[in-house]
Amino acid sequence: MNLSFWENKTWLSNIDYAIIGSGIVGLSCALSLRRRFPKSKVVVFERGTLPSGASTKNAGFACFGSISEILEDLKNHSEEEVVQLVKNRVEGLKLLRNTLGDRQLDYQEYGGYELFTKEDTELFETCKSKIGYVNQLLEPIFKAEVFSEKENHFGFKYIQPKLIYSAFEGQIDTGKMMLGLIKKASEENILILNSSEITEISDNGESVSLQLNSSIDISVKKVFIATNGFAKQFLDEDVKPARAQVLVTKPIENLQIKGTFHLDKGYYYFRNIDNRILFGGGRNLDFKAEETTEMQLTELVQNKLEELLKTVILPRRTFEIERRWSGIMGMGKQKKPIVKAVSENVFCGVRLGGMGVAIGSSIGKQLAELIN
Repeated sequence: MNLSFWENKTWLSNIDYAIIGSGIVGLSCALSLRRRFPKSKVVVFERGTLPSGASTKNAGFACFGSISEILEDLKNHSEEEVVQLVKNRVEGLKLLRNTLGDRQLDYQEYGGYELFTKEDTELFETCKSKIGYVNQLLEPIFKAEVFSEKENHFGFKYIQPKLIYSAFEGQIDTGKMMLGLIKKASEENILILNSSEITEISDNGESVSLQLNSSIDISVKKVFIATNGFAKQFLDEDVKPARAQVLVTKPIENLQIKGTFHLDKGYYYFRNIDNRILFGGGRNLDFKAEETTEMQLTELVQNKLEELLKTVILPRRTFEIERRWSGIMGMGKQKKPIVKAVSENVFCGVRLGGMGVAIGSSIGKQLAELIN
């Protein structure tokens, strides 16, 4: 492809900061750079027509971890580390809400609930017995009790008699969030180039050479990688893709379910969106198959989602599936995100561990703050 003089001059020359990935981390990084360096040229490169990762495909949970997830984390992390993880999520959500405002996000705080299957009696009893301990652990963050037991007044079937309620969980409209960030970036004179895949990065010490769509060479001063689950393309770090499959029902009359819900240690999750149910998960049915960047659907997972909808979530209700999709998260052995310099002029903010809505804004800000 031969670029015109005008195309090259306007979009691809004299770039101070190039960001790869136009999701929540990439755009938050771009906005932070703009605040710090008002006269700089900031360009965001996005390989998809829309953001390619999880930012426009997630379930829109404004959460910080269910009780079983927190107890699971305590097996591999110290108390201090787990408290810090939760604190980072809470502060990240505050930053997102302050940046865009609750109206733009369509933020609703209905609270969150964890359901336990009939087979999960041991986990249910453990979580119940640890409510006081976890509340005490999180008291410095919330200054109130987070978890408590609640009756199952939603009509769920084949689960333990009580749900564990999380008082401060909320939900957002993921599309509105990303639209808000894109608008804000545009207002701040940040260029976003869609269908523009960076295929090579080479740090030359003085500058960084990028190859765009395998054919156009560009020179920039600094590069920020915000590709999360797709990071292996450029980085030798502990971050693996983790596909999440999701479906949403058509509108359901008199739907009484409101809130964010976690099932089977958080491997399944659902919520209301208006009068529909959005339901995702099932990665644990075949971890290896879901460790992929292919945005496909599998019969195994989709059938399980439908089965749980029919038997557990919406028993005795008729419903139809309107849409199905998948998104790619970035996971690793540790929950802590990777925010670091990769070389002199290349930096990364990846491995959000399925908590992108909660921590994406703050990871983007931290990424921008890696440079002076």
